[in-house]
Amino acid sequence: MPAPLAGLRVVEGSAFVAAPSGGMTLAQMGADVIRFDQIGGGIDYRRWPLSDEGESIYWAGLNKGKRSLAVDLRSEAAQELLTELIAVSGTFLTNFPARGWMGFEALSSRRQDLVMLAITGNRDGSTALDYTVNCAIGYPLATGPATESTPINHVLPAWDLICGQTAALGLLAADRQRLLTGTGASMTLALSDVALAAVSALGHVAEAQVLNRERERLGNDLYGAYGTTFTCRDGVIIYAVGISPRQWSSLLEATEASEQVAALATAAGVDFADEGNRFRLRDAITEAIAPWVAARTVAEVAARFDALGVCWGRYQTFRELVADDPRCSTDSSLFRELEQPGIGTYLTPGSPVAFGGELPLEPIRAPRLGEHTEEILAEILNLSPAEIGRLCDDQIVHAN
Repeated sequence: MPAPLAGLRVVEGSAFVAAPSGGMTLAQMGADVIRFDQIGGGIDYRRWPLSDEGESIYWAGLNKGKRSLAVDLRSEAAQELLTELIAVSGTFLTNFPARGWMGFEALSSRRQDLVMLAITGNRDGSTALDYTVNCAIGYPLATGPATESTPINHVLPAWDLICGQTAALGLLAADRQRLLTGTGASMTLALSDVALAAVSALGHVAEAQVLNRERERLGNDLYGAYGTTFTCRDGVIIYAVGISPRQWSSLLEATEASEQVAALATAAGVDFADEGNRFRLRDAITEAIAPWVAARTVAEVAARFDALGVCWGRYQTFRELVADDPRCSTDSSLFRELEQPGIGTYLTPGSPVAFGGELPLEPIRAPRLGEHTEEILAEILNLSPAEIGRLCDDQIVHAN
């Protein structure tokens, strides 16, 4: 099938997670995403984890399917090249400071229908990272065992990733507007605004304001319904959930706890069809279910749970995920084994959005820094080999 975003070209000037993940999302749908970096690499080019050869697995992971242009960003000649590249391409994504030659006013003077999205830390333009945003949002103080009082940070840069997806959506929305009206767009997207919008959408802001209460620490229990961890006979920890009526009845049937839990409901004078009642009496429900799980191996639990349609999952490490989970393998249509220079051959996903059950575009490895410099200058800016050679000799650009 034709790539869904074929014909869309995006120039990306970025570092870290939010902007690169947004650009990669577009590239995985077929957009021509050109990332420019300082010669030798920017501030995220050597970020951990590193391969034995010193290549950043992190950087490669966030730049799949893009083309790479390496320039001396301090050079006015390089800035002029990038300005022209952005003008010809028409769409610009960045989390660099959007001022001077990289500001919308300067860039749009070369192309009136320019679409540009600049990611910032805070709405006022001040700096912020995922961890500095997350600490103020409330989740670290609602995460962990009820006996804990200190903040517990998660290791997933959730706001960065959501910000990247929001940026990709914003660029597509502005591109659609441009197609319909012929007008460009100057957009800003603050990382902290992304987090605030998400926390509000999940009801935490209204809960604090309207109900005047804090979300309590619940450990691994699911808020407002039933879900918690169980340990199997062989020590494997699993998570099982009963939110919908079908999930709830399947869990009770699988663990042979239906009669005991029904008696519990009668004694307490509640109806467990109301998922809030399951939450309130979750500890007693867990006491009824846990012995069945504890008496069986994870293989036995899995067979029973899967046969009866229980919603459950197994806790596993990253290495266990790669070694044992068929979803993270070439058995899944999401992954291919690709060779990444300086790192090796490993599982690489395409876009998780399936078109007719298939990937919209085969996964493409990340570029080497400056791998496409000559190609981009010749193909898009129409520079001659002699002109490109002089730029390389003057160290304005670097071709790898």
